[in-house]
Amino acid sequence: MDTIFPNDATARLFQLIQMLQRTALLNMGHLPHPEGGFRFNLPEAKEAIDLVGALQTTTRGNLDAKSQAMLDGLLSELRLQFVKAPGRQRQLEQEERDAETVKQTFASPRDGPSESL
Repeated sequence: MDTIFPNDATARLFQLIQMLQRTALLNMGHLPHPEGGFRFNLPEAKEAIDLVGALQTTTRGNLDAKSQAMLDGLLSELRLQFVKAPGRQRQLEQEERDAETVKQTFASPRDGPSESL
């Protein structure tokens, strides 16, 4: 049993919550995808966050104060990151376009958009 949690059942619950958290973060582009790069699948991220929210509602009153505070904080942070995810996606896409422009410029200096450098 982990010393952070008061019992094994709470520790196992947080293992499940952590799996959902990783799923949400992966689908919001905060963790690299196993196949490489960053992926955005906001409907999947929202589903994982909603499931954590359902666990929060279901367990309210059954967790000790410290565990409840951890769950509340984790869920608040996931929701905040979800709201920021579209901007993060646009930023990463722009960075990829910029990197491709620089790559083209160096690969073919005569034909590449040198003003981008």
